[in-house]
Amino acid sequence: MTGLTRDSAIARPMWLCPGRWMLVAVAALSLATGTTGQAATSISQGAVVEVDQTTINQILDLFHKADTAIAAGNLDGIMALYATQYNYHGLKQEDIRKIWRDLFEEYRDLGEVHFFSKIVKVGSGSNAIIEVTCTGSLSGLSKTSGLRLPIDSWYEEVHFLTLEGGLWRIRGNAGETPRVLPFGTAPHPLF
Repeated sequence: MTGLTRDSAIARPMWLCPGRWMLVAVAALSLATGTTGQAATSISQGAVVEVDQTTINQILDLFHKADTAIAAGNLDGIMALYATQYNYHGLKQEDIRKIWRDLFEEYRDLGEVHFFSKIVKVGSGSNAIIEVTCTGSLSGLSKTSGLRLPIDSWYEEVHFLTLEGGLWRIRGNAGETPRVLPFGTAPHPLF
C-alpha cells in the first residue's frame, strides 16, 4: 500500500460507492432529527428493471403492506408477507416471527426505508422468482431509553420474492448459507 494507512485502505471503497452514501445519509438524518417512524419505498433513478409495470406495482404493494403492518405493530400482518418456504441462512418463518415479536416488544414507532436498484425476474411460470436488489434501514424508538435507534441496515441485499397464492411474498435473500458469519457482520432476515 503506497502512502495509505491500513484504516484508510479499508474505508476508502465504502466512500467511493454512491449507494452507500445514500444509506448513511438516510440513517444519519433519521437518527439526528428524531423523526417518527416513517416508511419510504422507492425505485432508485437509473435502476435496472426487467419486469412489467403490473409486477412492479405488486412488489411495491408488498413492501407498502409491510410498512403498514410494521407501523401498526401487526405481527400477523407482517408474517402474511413471508412465503411458507421462507429460508434465510437457516432462519424459517417461525424464527422471523420471534424476531418481529421481540422487536415490537422492545421498540415503538418503527420506520424503514427501501431503495430498489434492480428488479429482475428469474425463471417462468410457477417457478419464477423476482430478485429485488435493495438498500435500506430499519429504526425504532426504544421503549426503554426513548431514543431512536438503528435496528438493521443493508446495502444491495438481494431479496427473493416468490408467487404464492397469487401474491408475491418474501422467500429469502441471495447468497449461500455461511457456516460462520464473518466478524462484524450480521444476517439481514427481516426483508
